[in-house]
Amino acid sequence: MNAKKQALGRGLSALLSTPDTDIMSRDNRGTTVVGAIAQIKLTQVEANPFQPRTEFEEIALQELCDSIKVHGIIQPITVRKINADKYQLISGERRFRASKMAGLTEIPAYIRIATDAQMLEMALVENIQRENLNSIEVALSYQALMDECNLTQEQLSEKVGKNRSTITNYLRLLKLPAEVQLDIRDEKISMGHARAIINIDTPEKQIDIVRQIIEKDLSVREVETLVREMNVSPVIKQKIKKNITLPIPHQSFSNFYAQKLNTKIEVKRNKKGKGSILIHFSSDKDFERILAELEK
Repeated sequence: MNAKKQALGRGLSALLSTPDTDIMSRDNRGTTVVGAIAQIKLTQVEANPFQPRTEFEEIALQELCDSIKVHGIIQPITVRKINADKYQLISGERRFRASKMAGLTEIPAYIRIATDAQMLEMALVENIQRENLNSIEVALSYQALMDECNLTQEQLSEKVGKNRSTITNYLRLLKLPAEVQLDIRDEKISMGHARAIINIDTPEKQIDIVRQIIEKDLSVREVETLVREMNVSPVIKQKIKKNITLPIPHQSFSNFYAQKLNTKIEVKRNKKGKGSILIHFSSDKDFERILAELEK
């Protein structure tokens, strides 16, 4: 585990240029270049199992494919050697896929060796730096890196160069119902929307709010207001309702006589206008005082 941790947190370029990811420049047959750029067959390359991106935009891939047909591969992919004639992608999956679409049979590649932990971090760093992963893909990548390399959130924030609060916000997305995570992945709702509903107490309520967000095109601010109202207790809601529905003349009456009689006055009124006036007193003597004030 110590060996893994020493290799982490230095960024993609550092990890790809250190002695612990390089091996000799040629194998014992002198036919495979290692530690430098080599032309390798596309059929010899397999996908990176730690690739955090699960979806690739077809239009962007086609544009890259068209560019490769005209200009070729400008930037080599990076692979690790598994055996004599098999390699595994470390970075450059878009270039790899577009090259296959363009009908190429070979591709230029940097050949390295790397541990699984290094592979995971390289794939994560490269994708975050070069492509806009959706929020769920980022969250899953962070969680995988923590699990595989036994990292705390604080250690992870140092290694990927992100604030701990940012890491925490992404990881919290994974606590949302699967249905909501899919809506985030498909960009039906934003990460801001998701953060606003995380503290809702049940998955059912969270899903219900997400449906409202999509159907009514609610902004993040509107969702935050909706959530605050949901979190207000029934007792407080009732008090707020009473204060709002009591007409101004009734409030003025209550305030005037509370001051005149030096006691608490409650005015209650229903929607039809029927109500009552409650005058508080603390003792018989206080009652007599209030009565005397009313008779003046």
